[in-house]
Amino acid sequence: MRKVRGRAPAEPGTGRRAAALRYPAPMNTTVFDRDAIARAVAALRAGLLVAFPTETVYGLGANARDPAAVARLYAAKGRPADHPVIVHVANARMLAQWAREIPPAAQALAARFWPGPLTLVLKRALGVRDAITGGQDTVALRCPDHPLAQALLEAAQAAGIDGIVAPSANRFGRISPTTAAHVVAELGDAVAVVLDGGPCRVGIESTIVDLSSGPPRILRPGMIAAEDLEACIGALAADQDVAAPRVSGVLPSHYAPRTPLELVPAEDCVARVAALSAQGEVPGVFAPAAVVEACALPARALIAPREAEAYARCLYANLRALDDSGCTRIVVALPADGAAWRGIRDRLARAAH
Repeated sequence: MRKVRGRAPAEPGTGRRAAALRYPAPMNTTVFDRDAIARAVAALRAGLLVAFPTETVYGLGANARDPAAVARLYAAKGRPADHPVIVHVANARMLAQWAREIPPAAQALAARFWPGPLTLVLKRALGVRDAITGGQDTVALRCPDHPLAQALLEAAQAAGIDGIVAPSANRFGRISPTTAAHVVAELGDAVAVVLDGGPCRVGIESTIVDLSSGPPRILRPGMIAAEDLEACIGALAADQDVAAPRVSGVLPSHYAPRTPLELVPAEDCVARVAALSAQGEVPGVFAPAAVVEACALPARALIAPREAEAYARCLYANLRALDDSGCTRIVVALPADGAAWRGIRDRLARAAH
């Protein structure tokens, strides 16, 4: 299929045209290029890959019922065959197409948080292939809260595609993309159509909750915190379960830049940067404003927001910027602890592993 092309906006501060395709208008409008969505659906029906925005990160999409397309997706990412992917659906009514058991807690969570950055792990329905479950008896499902993702899923459903598998649109284990330009820079012509919905407003991947057996438990933290979930369905399992299903994004090393990254307590950052510089390293820094000012590295230092939501929104873009800055080591000030920061700290710990 011919790749859809369009004139992209200039990248901020560069004067260069980004390679991303401007389909449709940015996320702050509801006017979409329906022709672009139709081309994306046609690509999915042809077994090709489509990148699209969600509220968390950009996803690399394939028809979840097409084994060859799913294999193409795994190959494009370099993803291990036993690492399951998340099926994105248009609404909660689609749960019955993919899961054979939908407990009341799953129904309550979908009613409260969908569309949104929450993934539910359930017993898979008959006919759900091993290729998307990693050979397990469970399937991960999510309904994303981005108007362009919703438009794509609804159009795909109308064309007979009842689910789109969509891991992050990047090479396996690397930093997730939060703009269309990130997708094109990393995956290039492996993607038939890139839909650009602007920067992602959440910025890190969804919270994953296992409801396939026993009490509900969080398998991957995100910006929906345990306290939010417990307010909806009661207490979650507090302990880790070695028999829990494998899910996306929980390997010890993940979300990682090419440049080595280390987490340092904020009060130790200045001394650590000085020590690295004395050793001939070229450090890059992501830290609160006071730390950045004290480090005196304006060319390779970025200020970390104080609020968790703003921090998550810019985290991956800032790590990419530092990764491309020419530094030899990225120093990140360890952010605050607490419910709002758990997903962020989880991503940073894996990036630094």
